[in-house]
Amino acid sequence: MHSAPLAATEKRLYLVAMSDSHFDLIVLGGGPAGCSGGLAAAAFGKRVALVETETHIGGAGLNTGTIPSKALRESALVISGWRARKLLGIDLSLSKSATVGDFMRHEIEVRDTIQRQFEHRMSWHGIERMHGRGAFVDPHTVRVTTPDGGQQVLSGDVILIATGSSPAHPPEFPFEHPHVHDSNEILEITELPRKLVVIGAGVIGAEYACTFAALGVEVHLVDGRDVLLPFLDHEVSATIAATMKRAGVQFHWGERVTECAAPECGDVVLTFASGATLAASDVLVAAGRNRNTDDLALDAAGLVAGKRGLIVVNEFYQTTAPHIYAAGDVVGPPALAATGIEQARVAVSHAFGILKKEASTLLPTGIYTIPEASMVGKTEAELKEAGVAFIVGRAAYDLNPRGRLIGDNAGFLKLLFRADDLRLLGVHVVGEQATELIHIGLIAMLCGGDADLFNRACFNYPTLGDLYKHAAYDAIFQHSTGRALKT
Repeated sequence: MHSAPLAATEKRLYLVAMSDSHFDLIVLGGGPAGCSGGLAAAAFGKRVALVETETHIGGAGLNTGTIPSKALRESALVISGWRARKLLGIDLSLSKSATVGDFMRHEIEVRDTIQRQFEHRMSWHGIERMHGRGAFVDPHTVRVTTPDGGQQVLSGDVILIATGSSPAHPPEFPFEHPHVHDSNEILEITELPRKLVVIGAGVIGAEYACTFAALGVEVHLVDGRDVLLPFLDHEVSATIAATMKRAGVQFHWGERVTECAAPECGDVVLTFASGATLAASDVLVAAGRNRNTDDLALDAAGLVAGKRGLIVVNEFYQTTAPHIYAAGDVVGPPALAATGIEQARVAVSHAFGILKKEASTLLPTGIYTIPEASMVGKTEAELKEAGVAFIVGRAAYDLNPRGRLIGDNAGFLKLLFRADDLRLLGVHVVGEQATELIHIGLIAMLCGGDADLFNRACFNYPTLGDLYKHAAYDAIFQHSTGRALKT
């Protein structure tokens, strides 16, 4: 007895599935999330194809954003004297006339090394790299168009969308002008700006404002709001803003750019909604990012993108099509490299049942301003809104021997404990090594730790880690006496 003929689409899918073009997992996007998701699946024996539009893997995290901007920040800390430490290829004798290229030697070495490491790991695990632009043909099929116009059709049991995001380009800014920059292109400038206006006081804008100010550039930061990084603890935000002011950053709060005049010669002139104007040699626009989903033909997979290309997912980063997952910037905030990496691993683990792994509700946020800041858990404002009684334990860098050794007299650690049982609910830190220090609190919270956990712990001396013990002592003393611990 003969079976019924296959429909045209079913026949094509059957033939593709029987070919070398069928994979357990197709990853769209070779940034931190995509690479991590692909490697997690390949490590457990899954056949993986990774599709990336750029020549090099790493995405914005490695090539235009996270790593390059932090490398420039490290150089700025050295050149400005913020941190008396010598970086590879950077000498303290560099003059103020040095170019951005001079400062980026360290970044190039780091970036190239990480790229080689990623390439080696993917090759070792048998991941097949596809250089081109991927788009859905149907829910299980992706067409890859190569730069020379060639095409290859892939089919996959599971598909992970991790195509990242790109800087938004508001229409009032002529980005084709050599002195009007977005956050990807700013690191390609050949000389330091004489005067830089940064539009947008979010994470990217604040980080670059600090870095260029440390390099001696006159910096103006413009934002329609009235507070810096409002999602941070209010004391942390205020400390960063005060330090930026002392470094020379000039804030323009409650302002919105309505016009940007950029002549061939002379300064770029901005006009604000208030009628005020501001001229500068260069403008950096950090006005949000758009997800890179427009070219994916999501409708062919039965998916619909939301505002700015957002893809809606559940707690396992699964879309409305059960075999299609998404991770990283395409799923929205917090849109950090660290969270994207973790999201991709959760997605792949759920798709293949390879690890017992769930999405954590405790995701640290790292802000690489000068000084840097980090947080995990609840803020005071969130606890007050939820009606949760809490106690604040504090420890200052300038009362810590290691803090004194590194010369940080403004940093502090702030721990939020539930009032009745002193369980740790939130960790907030600003100062040198804040993004490293946060992890002690993160692990404590994952374990359901309380103030007594830090009381029992022994920290190396002298270290910034010891701040946790003294912040816990502060909270324990308040809990017992109702008074703050005198230092």
